[in-house]
Amino acid sequence: MRLRRRPWIADAIFDFKDFVFMKDTFDPAELKGNWCKIFSRTAPLFVELGTGKGGFISQAAAMHPEINFLGIELQQDIIYYAAKKTSEAELKNVRLAVFDINSIESLFNVDEVKRFYINFCDPWPKKRHAKRRLTHVSFLEKYRRLLDASGELFFKTDNRPLFDFSLGQFNEAGCNVQALTYNLHEEGCLREDFVTEYEEKFSGFGENINRCEVIFP
Repeated sequence: MRLRRRPWIADAIFDFKDFVFMKDTFDPAELKGNWCKIFSRTAPLFVELGTGKGGFISQAAAMHPEINFLGIELQQDIIYYAAKKTSEAELKNVRLAVFDINSIESLFNVDEVKRFYINFCDPWPKKRHAKRRLTHVSFLEKYRRLLDASGELFFKTDNRPLFDFSLGQFNEAGCNVQALTYNLHEEGCLREDFVTEYEEKFSGFGENINRCEVIFP
């Protein structure tokens, strides 16, 4: 997801400095291993990789106040809108970070994360860009190291080629896939689910939503 740059956000986002780690203002090493302190409580940590405008994480956090939620997004102009949703909903269990997922191992300790969410990530459709896909096996091995013993990954996309590629990567990484669907909205919710802004738009156009839950043995 890319938006036209809005210069005013560089100043406006400081309204949310209490719970947003903004670009070039923090050292990942100071956060790594300290997420319970950052949230001022001990609770499972759920991390959304590519949180966009925050529709998903704000719904999930409101439904589960007992969980600590972290949303990671590369583009600060986008995460501003997630911060605004979080603030308006008065969600105390959400933190947001402007951060490059390629360096994710610098942000968490081993076994520090309970669940990762990947919702409608960039499909990087060209074959030569396959390693940039967030479900490539090289990323999966990073997630495996950061997840605790019962950790899991929830993956959702409207892009069927990306979904099929991802299923192959999950198999290559030795993961177990469950609750798999190629048409989430027709088959109904699996466990519980929350709708992103992107999902609401494209499912309204009749696009099928693919989803699965991945266990790392």
